Amino acid sequence: MKNFKSIALALVAFVSFATTAQTKKVDAAKSTINWVGKKVTGAHEGTIAIKEGNLVFKGKKVVNGNFIVDMTSINTTDLSGKGKTNLDGHLKSDDFFGVEKFPTATLVFKTIGEKGNGVYAVTADLTIKGITHPIKFELTVAGNTAATTLKVDRTKYDIKYGSGSFFSDLGDKTISDEFELTVKLAF
Repeated sequence: MKNFKSIALALVAFVSFATTAQTKKVDAAKSTINWVGKKVTGAHEGTIAIKEGNLVFKGKKVVNGNFIVDMTSINTTDLSGKGKTNLDGHLKSDDFFGVEKFPTATLVFKTIGEKGNGVYAVTADLTIKGITHPIKFELTVAGNTAATTLKVDRTKYDIKYGSGSFFSDLGDKTISDEFELTVKLAF
């Protein structure tokens, strides 16, 4: 009987250990976010830094996540000199991300569905400029890395500058409402 109790106790301890969530902190220095914004006459691209973030696992499965992005780090990589300085400044201004008032953006996972082979369907709340909307994307996890691509409709976050959805006479100055983020995380 004593042996049975020991086995039962060991089994309970093992099950508890196997189902306990483990939070893995994202290594901000090794993680990247690349952005692309398009306009009628071309596109611009750059980077933005992750301030901090976590993925939560139960066993090998992702069950949660949250991230803070440093909006003050917006950096254009396809320009140099005065053009780069001007675009970086404009993106940080109130016409776009208003980083003085809103220095961070956040992404908080709400639901996660496992699709198999380390791929997850994620619905998250994205907050930019203090405005929150749901966003859906696929997250691929392999080892100590994760990657995704998100398409964000900037007009949902009161970023209407140059939007053909709000201004009809922009011609070749029209900027796409969507921008794309390619995210690679290391943890």
